[in-house]
Amino acid sequence: MNKKSVIGIVLIMAIFVGYMVWVSPSKEEIAERQRVYDSVQRAMQDSIAYADSVAAEKAKLDSLAAEGDTSAMRQLQIHKRGDMGVFNANAFGDTVNVTVKNELMTVNFTNIGAQVREVILGKYTTYDSLPLQLITPADDNMNLIFSTEDTRVINTKDLVFTAFREYNGKQLLPITGDSVYEVASNESIVLYFRAYVGDSTGLNHDKYIEFRYSVIGDEYDVDFDINFHGLKDVVRATDYMDFEWHNKMNRQEKVDASSRGSKNRNKDPEKFYSSIYYKALNDDVDEVGRGRDADKQVKTSVEWVAFKQQFFCAILVADSSFENVDMSQSVDKSNKDSRYLCDMSSTIGMPYKSDRDCNVGMHFYFGPTKYRDLRAMHRGFEKMLPLGWWVFSKFVSRYLIIPVFNFLETFNWNYGVIIIVFTILLRLVLFPLTFKSYQGSAIMRILKPEMDALNKKYPNQEDALQKQREMSKLQKKAGYSPMAGCLPLLIQMPILTAMFMFYPVSIELRQKSFLWCNDLSTYDSILDLGFNIPLYGDHVSLFCLCMFAMQLFYTWYTMKGQQMQANMPGMKFMMYFMPFMLLFMFNSMAAGLNLYYFCSLAITMTQMILIRKFTSEKKVRARMAAYDNKHKNAPQKKSSFEKRLEKMQRMTEEMQKQQQKRK
Repeated sequence: MNKKSVIGIVLIMAIFVGYMVWVSPSKEEIAERQRVYDSVQRAMQDSIAYADSVAAEKAKLDSLAAEGDTSAMRQLQIHKRGDMGVFNANAFGDTVNVTVKNELMTVNFTNIGAQVREVILGKYTTYDSLPLQLITPADDNMNLIFSTEDTRVINTKDLVFTAFREYNGKQLLPITGDSVYEVASNESIVLYFRAYVGDSTGLNHDKYIEFRYSVIGDEYDVDFDINFHGLKDVVRATDYMDFEWHNKMNRQEKVDASSRGSKNRNKDPEKFYSSIYYKALNDDVDEVGRGRDADKQVKTSVEWVAFKQQFFCAILVADSSFENVDMSQSVDKSNKDSRYLCDMSSTIGMPYKSDRDCNVGMHFYFGPTKYRDLRAMHRGFEKMLPLGWWVFSKFVSRYLIIPVFNFLETFNWNYGVIIIVFTILLRLVLFPLTFKSYQGSAIMRILKPEMDALNKKYPNQEDALQKQREMSKLQKKAGYSPMAGCLPLLIQMPILTAMFMFYPVSIELRQKSFLWCNDLSTYDSILDLGFNIPLYGDHVSLFCLCMFAMQLFYTWYTMKGQQMQANMPGMKFMMYFMPFMLLFMFNSMAAGLNLYYFCSLAITMTQMILIRKFTSEKKVRARMAAYDNKHKNAPQKKSSFEKRLEKMQRMTEEMQKQQQKRK
């Protein structure tokens, strides 16, 4: 190492040492850093200790609350809600439940969030005789969201409102504890829940948000208003606020255990007919998605939103309109909770006028989905009922089936008897349409010997067109037209589909017994199998078995002697397979629907047998002879159908000749 290298290393070391001395902290800085470190350590220890103490306190409060300690419950409320800014005085307080009973329902209100906590329909029970709970208690059934001028977001579900009831039409009496009020048919009760602006130092009784409810003695309606009083300089200016409405829907109807949670909605009628419905302003009623997970956003004005089950619904109706609605529903797929059906929720835009005191008027309907009652409200509620897929089917349901069914109800007969009488009347009305079809079946039975002879005369496939031509000529002579059977069936299809849709949604049949069946609105089980048969279920429905037996006999009777059996074995198989398919499809269907089909088939069979019996073979033969005499020497006019057959025959013969030439 030379002299220059040594000098370089020394200089580098000197620079390094000088830099370390220069950047090293002074005694004062070292002392300050130690102080900060000690402070942070103490803060961390205090934070851990505080968290431990909070956790310990909450655990203690949870234990006391579980034992019913009201003071502990109140402290838990404080922990939950925290700071509410200008509404801080409403962050805690005693829970007050107000129960109102009228002749039709029991409504439970709570001052926590000023919510409708629970609704029980008094005249109905669940399938296992429990109280029918339409609105299920939850902390988030109802929630209005808005911002204050100090940028805090307020959720009314976290506010403890002060409860009042109206006295003598003007005076407000405070409700300080759990209360129960019964309302007679000619009376009403008005409840007020107010959240005042204020803190621990006092309340400003001129500034508050108010939820007002009115319950009448003999109605399913609950009038509901939200009032903003003196909040112009408190609530941040906006055109609308979000109102959240949610409900956990419980099962009310019986369901095959194997179908609960199934993806096949048709095997679970209550799930299939459950959905969120809404009506947009100046538009028709629509739904989110029946019986499945779904969500929908409506960015136009909306008149009402409904949470609908198979036979019951909860509807929120605006006095004017809502601004927009976001809706979502989630159905049960777990099959773990036999009581749970689905969750339905909506976020509704409520108009708000920030420049003055504001009122948002609306009302609830909590009740059954009876067509006549829903239609009487003139808000389009009845259109929630699925009464057919076609326009004509819906027309038949609304203006023929339902009015006649309601008329028969006035006789106070058993509903099974009403279904039987209704079916008889319907078949009598349809008889003129089906007479030609049944008579044609009788004529074809008379012509069976001639048809058999034609089958023997033209056994080969290349003679099929000629055979069809001869058969058509024979049928024409006897006065039979193939169209006579098709046209009546087309006319009846809308009526048949309307009946198929009517019975499963008819609340009139709910929990009405007939013979061995306890409830005509659901399946009648005479035997619980204890195991599940795929597509069939875990039970045996006797009405379904009766319908199956009658359908099988009907198929055998109508197919007997028809020529398609010899030439179209696939068609024969399909016709006999249909009753077995219906057996699997209808085993979990409403007993009333199976009873209707059984009666309808029985009446149809009776009509067919009588027509066949009284269709004189002598008259048919005489008609055929008269036809021959009339057209013996006269040139025969050919129908368009016969002309098409001849054309097809000529084309076939020409193709066969061409094939023979190639060979």
